Amino acid sequence: MKIITKKFIAIAVFTLVLSSCVSNKKYTALEQDLTNTKGELQKTTVEKENLEAKFAKIEKRVDIYNTKINSLQEENNAQMEFVGDDLTVLSKDMRDNMNVTLSKLSPEELAGAKTLKDSINLAIAYKLNKSISENELGQDISVNIDKTVVMISVADSLLFKSGSFRVNTKAYPLLQKLAEVLHSEQSMDVMIEGHTDSKTINTAGVKDNWDLSVKRSTAIVRLLQNKYDVDPSRLIPSGRSSYVPLTNNETRENRARNRRTNIIIMPNLNKFFALLAEEEVVKL
Repeated sequence: MKIITKKFIAIAVFTLVLSSCVSNKKYTALEQDLTNTKGELQKTTVEKENLEAKFAKIEKRVDIYNTKINSLQEENNAQMEFVGDDLTVLSKDMRDNMNVTLSKLSPEELAGAKTLKDSINLAIAYKLNKSISENELGQDISVNIDKTVVMISVADSLLFKSGSFRVNTKAYPLLQKLAEVLHSEQSMDVMIEGHTDSKTINTAGVKDNWDLSVKRSTAIVRLLQNKYDVDPSRLIPSGRSSYVPLTNNETRENRARNRRTNIIIMPNLNKFFALLAEEEVVKL
């Protein structure tokens, strides 16, 4: 009995020791895991602090740039004015040059200028009137100036034979005088707009009225470029066919009125004010 008891006690002690050894191993492993985790956490914390420091520097640089941009924008806005509802911008120098031109007008003419855009229209109209009066375009045409646009309407009989898009040589003096106006006013672009009556056309060289109106405007554009040396970047050919008549097409006389070519002289505001500035420099 004593022998069995001793064996049992020995087995129990061995089991307890063995169990204790396994627990110590697990504890040591867990302790090592904890140490590793703390190390990773510390490393991550350092990296996070470094990133935060870099981000703070970037934010500071962005704030500096934004401050500079806002300052430049405020300074620029103080020197610029927007004209009407469009995006045309007028600098202080441009406005000064425009005022010099406006000073040549009578008080009655200036009375109608209520806004900055009205003043620009007056300045451009003054320049256009001056150019056209110095280069009279002839009697068989009509000239209308509406604010900043000059509309010169030329009868079909002066420019083309019926159904043709070959320009009559008798129209050359007119085109030469038009070229003189354009050469004298480098700030002006020109649109050549062809119109026909409502009678249909279909020939070997012309498909329909659209085709005829476009070919007529293009023929004039080519003459202005090739014969009279007008800068092609200032020329705009356009065909309107029979869809913008002056009157109905019920009579021969009315159809003759509707067959026409409109020469539309339009200002390029950037060029216009640049030329005004050049004129003042020359005077000085």
